[in-house]
Amino acid sequence: MKGRKVKGLFTTMLLAAGILAACSQEEAAPATEAEGTTPAEEPKITLRLADNQPADYPTVIGDQKFAELVSERTDGRITIEVFPSGQLGDEKSVLEQIQLGAIDFARTNSSPLAEFHDELKVFSIPYLFNSDEHLWNFLNSETGTTLLDGLQEAKMQGLAYYDSGSRNFYSTKPLTTMEELKGQKIRVQQSEVNIQLMEALGASATPMPYGEVFSALQTGIIDGAENNLPSIDSSNHYQEAKYLIMDHHTRVPEVLLASKASWDKLSAEDQEIIRQAALDSVETQRQAWAEYEEKSLKTITEAGVTITEVEDITPWKEAVKPIVDNFTTEYPEIADAINSANP
Repeated sequence: MKGRKVKGLFTTMLLAAGILAACSQEEAAPATEAEGTTPAEEPKITLRLADNQPADYPTVIGDQKFAELVSERTDGRITIEVFPSGQLGDEKSVLEQIQLGAIDFARTNSSPLAEFHDELKVFSIPYLFNSDEHLWNFLNSETGTTLLDGLQEAKMQGLAYYDSGSRNFYSTKPLTTMEELKGQKIRVQQSEVNIQLMEALGASATPMPYGEVFSALQTGIIDGAENNLPSIDSSNHYQEAKYLIMDHHTRVPEVLLASKASWDKLSAEDQEIIRQAALDSVETQRQAWAEYEEKSLKTITEAGVTITEVEDITPWKEAVKPIVDNFTTEYPEIADAINSANP
């Protein structure tokens, strides 16, 4: 009898232990599920990039390559939407929105950026770079990178330079020599250096928005303007201005930049991906530029424009020497870097 009681008690104890073990396993189950849970995916980001040129223009082709590389390298997590043709505003408006963080990226000419970072006016100093190779040696130097970094104080983050060729004068009036430029009303981008350039060459500087140039040529408000071949082509300015003189007075690069407000929201890893994608898009943009420039020259020539290549640039350089001297005195280190970049 006593043996049966002990046996029964032992059985009861085993049952209790089994129940406790089962309960313990049930309580542990959530922990096991948590260990196997896949971490939440990082949120997708959509950013906007503004460009004032049409969709087939070389800078927009560069923009698109940049956006493509960012998407590839983030597995589609970051999307950059490109808005060409000034959809998000003209250059001045876009830069204001960039500073406010309302637009995330922009492709803009470096000339208006000198308003925010004075050293960038180097690209508007006439006849400072002797060739495209000379310019790109400088842009790819440490000094070239430093110039981009200088935009941070203006709430912008410079990422890369894009090709913009050389700028030349074109007019509705005969323009085959420096003498014929004198007295003509020439549209320029709004900058002190551009105005000084026109004064030094004896012309009258007329700053105005780029979009108003065609009608101003038609109505005679201006006689001419200055720009690179693709811009003269894409804007149809050659239809009104039948004289083009190739003096290559400036080589003013484009700049791909980010809003500092948008940039600072990105992780360090994403910043590096975007920065490298911008640099890697330059080759595509430069190739597109070379092809477009060749096409533009053909278009302008076939339209009957009289094209004059300046063979002796010396008189032009002598006329603007005070402008160059002022810059080299003010920024001797940049001047030295430019001289060192000359092949």
